[in-house]
Amino acid sequence: MKNSIRCAVALLAGMGASAAMAQSSVTVYGLLDTGLVHVTNVNAAGDSVTKMPSLTGSFPSRIGFRGIEDLGGGLQAVFTLESGLALDTGTSQQGNRLFGRQASVGLRGAFGTVTLGRQINMTYIAGQKADVMGPNLFAIGSIDPYLPNARSDNAIGYLGNFNNFVVGATYSTGRDSSAAGGPAATGCAGEVAGNSKACRQVTALFGYEIPAYGLNASYDILYGNTGAAAGLTSSDNSDKRITVNGYFKVGEGKIGAGVVDRTTRAVTGLTESDLYFLGVSYPVTPLTTLDAQVAKRDVKNSSADATLLVARLTYYFSKRTAVYGGIGRMKNSGLSAIALDAGGTVGVGKTQNGVMGGLRHSF
Repeated sequence: MKNSIRCAVALLAGMGASAAMAQSSVTVYGLLDTGLVHVTNVNAAGDSVTKMPSLTGSFPSRIGFRGIEDLGGGLQAVFTLESGLALDTGTSQQGNRLFGRQASVGLRGAFGTVTLGRQINMTYIAGQKADVMGPNLFAIGSIDPYLPNARSDNAIGYLGNFNNFVVGATYSTGRDSSAAGGPAATGCAGEVAGNSKACRQVTALFGYEIPAYGLNASYDILYGNTGAAAGLTSSDNSDKRITVNGYFKVGEGKIGAGVVDRTTRAVTGLTESDLYFLGVSYPVTPLTTLDAQVAKRDVKNSSADATLLVARLTYYFSKRTAVYGGIGRMKNSGLSAIALDAGGTVGVGKTQNGVMGGLRHSF
């Protein structure tokens, strides 16, 4: 009798565990992308260099874990842990963070999704569909490195879609805890007693999107504090971006465009600029896609402007594996020194040309 009871209990426990597992899932995913790039005029002497890029190829490399648990009544618990990888050296990206791309947990339902942790913010989301080059090595992220790195530490976020209207917002109590350097690590941990503005950040998004076309606008303001990068060394310093982005389909192709209006109030003074971009993506064959983009940064009351031209051709061996090649040109005016390749260098006022090629695999 006792043995029968034990067997029944074990069976019920096993069934309960199976039911619990059936209601939740964890997905491991990733993307590996690297290649070679050759760029000219990397210094004042006009030298060229051939190298393996670190920050990105056609997309940044990463490995991630995504989980969902069904809580019943249409409510789900969700989490994302995503680590950025530098394939040239095997090191972590995003300021040497373990899960620098995303590390968040949240709840999702008919009301939308609420998340807490390090997460992509609304500036990142706003440009995803309009920017046909995305985080490519030659792209608008070279002009404004924040755009492909628009993430916030210590943040609570919300994103919802209601009859194709998209609304979202994030609020960060300390936008960037890493001081390792680079656009994804600016040393502004915040959460300072007695200073509610120190390293705070607010982003917001509103738009209308359907497969055929979409239009959205975003707002992003981040504050500084002692020791923060980019001259934002006081909580009275700020960096504000307002974006308007749109896309529409033309047959099998897509045209995307946008503008980023930026106002920076740093210890060095006030800087205002506009970044315009226009791009097209078209599948020239079922297995080959051509992407091209033109972009211009206009700095107010300054001649330090820059103009970008870039094109990329991608051939898909499968849904997961592709090879690509690209060309680009960055024209710097006045004292502008924006490199064509993300994370690269260029001589002041010099025009930089480049070619790139690589291999991408996702899993």
